[in-house]
Amino acid sequence: MSDPSGDVPASDDPPLTRAAARRPAEPASAFHDHVRAARNEFEQQFDRARADFEQVQDRINERTGRNLLMAILIGVGIGAVVLASLLFVKWLFLLFAIPVCLLGVFEFVRALQTAGHRVDVVPQLVAGGIIMLSGAFLGHWTHWVITFACVTLVIVWRLLAQMAARDGRRYADVLTDVLISGFVPLYVPFLASLALILLQQDQGEYWVLGMIAAAVAADTGAYASGLAFGSHPMAPRISPKKTWEGFAGGALAAVAVSIGYGMLVLHAPWWVGAIFGAVILGCATAGDLGESMIKRDLGIKDMSSWLPGHGGVLDRLDSILPSAAAALAMYFFFSPLVVT
Repeated sequence: MSDPSGDVPASDDPPLTRAAARRPAEPASAFHDHVRAARNEFEQQFDRARADFEQVQDRINERTGRNLLMAILIGVGIGAVVLASLLFVKWLFLLFAIPVCLLGVFEFVRALQTAGHRVDVVPQLVAGGIIMLSGAFLGHWTHWVITFACVTLVIVWRLLAQMAARDGRRYADVLTDVLISGFVPLYVPFLASLALILLQQDQGEYWVLGMIAAAVAADTGAYASGLAFGSHPMAPRISPKKTWEGFAGGALAAVAVSIGYGMLVLHAPWWVGAIFGAVILGCATAGDLGESMIKRDLGIKDMSSWLPGHGGVLDRLDSILPSAAAALAMYFFFSPLVVT
């Protein structure tokens, strides 16, 4: 049909209204609303999941007394460093072990000082470094002589410092300070240096790694089984959270790991691994309880807060230090049975 006034044909379609003109925008608006609703739902679900996780984490922290997630992350990191240093270039382990040992000496001395004991930081660090280096590079007998000399050095230093102070300190307190000054280098650097002596031996790095693996397995197994089944306290006056159920779990873990490690890595008979695991279990437990007794006497929970979820450096070395002495002894006893 044509418009009678001109040549332009007239349209039969009705004119568009404003509502009709807006109709093409409706699908886009609905899409944005859907995206907004989905985002809000996701944020709500995320907030609920985070709240649930924090509640679970708080319950675990309340029951265990430490930040479990942070403890796991730090433990994995330390384990990776130890594993890499021992398996690839074993002398790199020195660059890790000596500073860690000296940090343990430092925090132990600071804890003793906070409790009112007079122990000298610098002589203890110097003596600790000398003992560790002698264990890494010198023979057994030379190491013993140097250790004795270092213990004598810190004791004499403490006596001279007390004589120079002239502050009327009681004889009993002075005697305690002297004994503690001699105990620190024997407890931390000397026991740690035995691991470095073991490292010098043929295939010694694998024995050091096996010792650490057994001690960690004992600690982890005791922690997990104690958390799940613990009901009978093992030493309530020293460490109330340690249970016999946890000790049993640690025993199973330490012996199982040692048997597997001994057969697969050291090529030793299964019973050698079983004895190794049992001895390391006993030493690790004794070291843990011994350090707990020291902390209870000092009135502290952890030696420091340098390792979140773990406490201090010495809180991680407490089971390793006596285990190093046992591992060195078992190396000389069992090494003829190991196929290299």
